[in-house]
Amino acid sequence: MSAGPEPGEWQVFDVRYRAPRRDESGKITEFGTVTVWLNRKKVQDEAKFSEPKSAFHPFRFGTTTYLEKIRDRQKKTMTGPVFLQDHGNPVKFRNVWVLPADEHAFVYDPDEN
Repeated sequence: MSAGPEPGEWQVFDVRYRAPRRDESGKITEFGTVTVWLNRKKVQDEAKFSEPKSAFHPFRFGTTTYLEKIRDRQKKTMTGPVFLQDHGNPVKFRNVWVLPADEHAFVYDPDEN
């Protein structure tokens, strides 16, 4: 019996993410959490985190006009884009679904001021 999908086979990755909550000054008042299932097996259960530490975080690694435009709103409301990263390894994504978990979700319109 195989331990899991072979290299090159599709895998299923489900994530329930809640961003840290901040006060008006930007200080984190409540940790964020992440629960992760890999191929239907829970591998993280409400792991707590505060500030992003990854060197690959878009605001550290590089930025775009889009990120600059939403930076203040993201810090204040803790809403923002989802980034998929590969750390330089070949990877493909398919059937990516992002479902809002609260009323702060919004659709970015690059033509809005």
